[in-house]
Amino acid sequence: MSNAKSAGATGPAGGAAANAWMFRAMIVGIVALVLTLVGLFTGDPVRVGLGTLISVVFWLSIGLGMWFLIMLFYLFDAGWGTVVRRPMEHATATFPWIGAVFFVLLFHSLMADAEEGVWKWMNPENPVVIAGELATVQDDVLYHHKSAFLNNAFFFVRSLIYFGIFIGIASILRNASFRQDSDGDGAWTTVCRKWSAGGVILGALAVTFASLDWIMTLEFHWFSTMFGVWFFSSAMRAALSGTVIVCLILVYTGVFRGVFKQAHLYELGRLMFAFTVFWAYIAFSQYFLILNANIPEVTYWYVNREHEYWWWVGLALLFGHFFVPFIYLLFYRNKVLPGRMLFISVWILAFHLLDLYFNILPSKHAETGLPYYNFSVTFWDVTAFAGVGGICVWAFMKSYVGQKAIPVRDPRILESLSHHE
Repeated sequence: MSNAKSAGATGPAGGAAANAWMFRAMIVGIVALVLTLVGLFTGDPVRVGLGTLISVVFWLSIGLGMWFLIMLFYLFDAGWGTVVRRPMEHATATFPWIGAVFFVLLFHSLMADAEEGVWKWMNPENPVVIAGELATVQDDVLYHHKSAFLNNAFFFVRSLIYFGIFIGIASILRNASFRQDSDGDGAWTTVCRKWSAGGVILGALAVTFASLDWIMTLEFHWFSTMFGVWFFSSAMRAALSGTVIVCLILVYTGVFRGVFKQAHLYELGRLMFAFTVFWAYIAFSQYFLILNANIPEVTYWYVNREHEYWWWVGLALLFGHFFVPFIYLLFYRNKVLPGRMLFISVWILAFHLLDLYFNILPSKHAETGLPYYNFSVTFWDVTAFAGVGGICVWAFMKSYVGQKAIPVRDPRILESLSHHE
């Protein structure tokens, strides 16, 4: 290994610059979250809460996708991904802090008065539409059929279980990788493979049910058997885009120079293309099946999203979240040139955020006369995004500082460093 590689990638990461960025991110995160909390209690609590939920799900989805990639690298014994695995491990350190923000939002909804909570089924006095007439949750037959699952105590316990799975397995994998850097024991790789085998199954169940609980039940009349797979595909696209951005930043700062190569970028680009196609397949299949079945209790979800600005948002997702990345990533040079990959990664993350707006924000019926949220980006959306994002950057940097920039004693590290197309 060259001296450049040894100095930049095999030594402890960090330094004064990293500590400075970590401090700035923490300050931005705390100040922005405090402002968001003020908005939650002084502004429109539902709109501020939905904006906060969008930010929580956005940043969490990036980490969850990276978590799945880590486990898949271990399960398939993928040598090329060893270099890029370390930034993903640092990203999973954000889970406890994102969870803390989520539970503040959840407690607010559990304690809120009627019409002030994010999940309206949590308060039996919240108004809903039954057969075209305005009624309340407690009068809703559909809610009574789902109440064994949709009740406040069980919802809270399930959320604890989801974050327990995310945090627990991610911590085991991350700590085992770090300990291998110190003692070089190959047994740590075996430990990670075993935990990944179970983690993929538990993770698939947890991510599926978390997406159903936190997003789909915002409109508890609606249901989709493909929703969990939609969220998984979105998370994987976001994770791959986030990995490209982080790795290119580390190349720019010199840490990954000579380590992260064109071949690694190409592999990430190919996976981005694959999950672009997969996301489109899932999103279209859900739309096609629901509209073809023509069941009023579920078709309204798409009907509501064909009004006003949401129609244009849907078209933007069709072209911006599928056609543009699909055509762009068909070309080899777009997958190997850093500037071009940086562009498409930022593009995909922007439309991933728009997709979450599309799925989360219009969560009340227009025909009730109650607030029906049209597409907008409010001040509180910005503070929530900056707050959760700042805390995530701080948690990433906190995990990053003092650790090796790459898994220097992983059995596949030399294969990864010499990987070529």
